Amino acid sequence: MHVTAGTVLHGSHLPLRYWFWAAYLMGTLKPGVSALQLQRQLGIGSYRSALYLCRRLRAAMVNPTREPLKGVVEVDVTYVGGEAHEKRWRWALDKVPVIVAVENRGEYTGRIRMKAIETTGHWETFSFITHNIAPGSQLNTDGGAEFEGIDKQGYVHRRRIQKKPADAGRLLPWVHRVISNLKTWLLGTHHGVTPEYLQGYLDEFTFRYNRRAYWEAAFLSLLVLSTRIKLPRAATQNR
Repeated sequence: MHVTAGTVLHGSHLPLRYWFWAAYLMGTLKPGVSALQLQRQLGIGSYRSALYLCRRLRAAMVNPTREPLKGVVEVDVTYVGGEAHEKRWRWALDKVPVIVAVENRGEYTGRIRMKAIETTGHWETFSFITHNIAPGSQLNTDGGAEFEGIDKQGYVHRRRIQKKPADAGRLLPWVHRVISNLKTWLLGTHHGVTPEYLQGYLDEFTFRYNRRAYWEAAFLSLLVLSTRIKLPRAATQNR
């Protein structure tokens, strides 16, 4: 059996040099790189091949053995994509709710996690928190109903009630900064994304953000994960 069988490189007809360069550019460039930019810079024959390469590498950007966030963690829900619509209960048509968690280390941020969710109900919100944040951590959130009762799951919950929108950045400074950076990146580098592939872009943003202090190591980390992570058979056949 070939050593790449079942990995993100499985079944690829692209030369390995493309994989190495793509991993380097996606893992180390602060603004990232779009599939179109990758196609032009590496001289890949088609946009579809470049897009295939990007999607496979994004699938390797989540380390299954990564440690959960801990300490003081800010958590919030935002909406990404689509046209802007004013709706009650923060709901916006054509937008995808994304839950974001950021370690607050006082003067700077630690690691982050992000996930696109279908609804902001307790089930999805609590599932994200319990899978990504260590029990005993302090959760700083706004007054959203989706966070009510999370203290019963083994967390210290500190609700920061905002009286006006301008308070959000002051009460939960780091998670709002990360959300702002995410949206700027999606629009600036990728000019928006479709809901179907949003999670891959969230994983890419998270991968680079969590390695921002050592960009060179991000390249090696992505190469290692690309050969170790096994994709489902359906995923390896989807080109």
